[in-house]
Amino acid sequence: MRIYSTLLTGVMACTLTFVSCTKSVPTTHSKTTDTETLPSEKSEYMDVVQKATFRYFWDFGHPISGMAAERTATPNIVTTGGTGFGLMGMVVAAERQWITREAAVARVQKIADFLEKADRFHGAWSHWIDGNTGRVVPFGQKDNGGDLVETAFLTNGLLVAREYFNGNTAAEKKLRNQITKLWEGIEWDWYVHDGKLRWHWSKQYNWDMNMPIEGYNECLITYVLALGSPTHAITPQVYENTWKQSNHFTNGNKYMGYKLDIGFPYGGPLFFSHYSYLSMDPRRMQDQHTNYWQMNQAHTLINWVYCAEKAPKAYGYSEENWGLTASDDYNFYDAHSPTNDNGTITPTAALSAFPYTPYESWQALRYLYLKHGNRLFSEYGFYDAYNASKNWYSNQYLAIDQGPIVVMMENYRTGLIWKVGERITEIQTGLKKMGIENPSYPTGFYAYQPHPTTGEWSLMRHSDTGKYPLEFAVAGTQPVTIELTGTSGTTIKVVDNKTLTPGTHTQSFDAAGGKYIATITQGSVKKVMKLVLR
Repeated sequence: MRIYSTLLTGVMACTLTFVSCTKSVPTTHSKTTDTETLPSEKSEYMDVVQKATFRYFWDFGHPISGMAAERTATPNIVTTGGTGFGLMGMVVAAERQWITREAAVARVQKIADFLEKADRFHGAWSHWIDGNTGRVVPFGQKDNGGDLVETAFLTNGLLVAREYFNGNTAAEKKLRNQITKLWEGIEWDWYVHDGKLRWHWSKQYNWDMNMPIEGYNECLITYVLALGSPTHAITPQVYENTWKQSNHFTNGNKYMGYKLDIGFPYGGPLFFSHYSYLSMDPRRMQDQHTNYWQMNQAHTLINWVYCAEKAPKAYGYSEENWGLTASDDYNFYDAHSPTNDNGTITPTAALSAFPYTPYESWQALRYLYLKHGNRLFSEYGFYDAYNASKNWYSNQYLAIDQGPIVVMMENYRTGLIWKVGERITEIQTGLKKMGIENPSYPTGFYAYQPHPTTGEWSLMRHSDTGKYPLEFAVAGTQPVTIELTGTSGTTIKVVDNKTLTPGTHTQSFDAAGGKYIATITQGSVKKVMKLVLR
């Protein structure tokens, strides 16, 4: 089915400029095959959803500040964190040639110029800003000053833009220098109060908000940047004494058959696995507490299994209709999760999970578009949320929900923002100070956590190549063989006695759909996994 529907006439006819102006980004995750982008049903759906969602930040960007509006109902209240997500979306748009590189640089420059003059509190920006004047807009009675977490989300986007727009033009050089100045002016260390890193500070209310940034939640990127700052870095001791000193850091329990080393019971709302990982590839993150890829994937799968198998039937959830996270709902706003569920599905939950659960996220995208698109999809992509049991559909877009859709769908498709993030020295410095390192995976299928009951993993054809991308790890230098054996006895050699460099790899292959046993062999090591090729 092609999707040139009446619903999308306006979206497909948008006036974005297309030119050949992209800059390639070197890969750091090995691929053993080179493939070109091919048109397909999946790629067209992905294009339409990503592009329409991006337009929230481009067409609806504030005319004076260039920043992202908090939501469509409040166009003059711009949001720092949502703008950071939008900046990464502009990098995606420039790479995909939805806008010209020059136009993207000009918009980022406009935002940087505005931020330079906007209210700052020891270098940090407030959660909300008046898009016309740059003055703080209180987020709450005492929240009328610096917001270090929202500042981190914004700064992450600025650093991604600085790294991506690395050309020799005067405009790009100026932009990079200005972003560096803004970044280096943030006094992360000043926000350490009584030995703990604090979320808020206000000239009027001082430290009255009294919120330590403690985990595990969406705030990990705050510590990465606070530790990686070349001018105002906090100490690793502050990270240890704040982030890890909460009753929801250590976990170690299983939920729906999946183990969570750290975090809330059932993982909490799914944005925890999105916001901090827009520019950081969790496949390359492990510390003494957890492997961040496996944790985020388990968190997502817990959410999916809950919706598909355990939630109240009256909510109408299914394998296709899933995704609980913070968003608007019929009561206004809430952080939805398996432990706080009122029947509200939020599209950003499943769509921003594409890197972790491609097949399940694809099911959700297609279902939401085909079954609810006439009420849930419009000029800026999917509206924020809906609740079938209450016959309630949001008429709003929220920047913090739209941004991760664009970025994480791109990280599934090409890994673009993850690759850019790997080149940002300060991010890598912060991770190193936190003890988060690139894992040394054993030979095997590290990237998948099969269903605890069936033992199966659904592997989907990639939306752009049309082939199955099989991720695996290699330890040592002995030759590797990967075979798929079908139920009929058919055998497919995915890798045939080949010597590969130690590390992670992706091998693309073609085969008929169905159930297979995948076997990876290296010397005496033999690992087996059940695959369902979708």
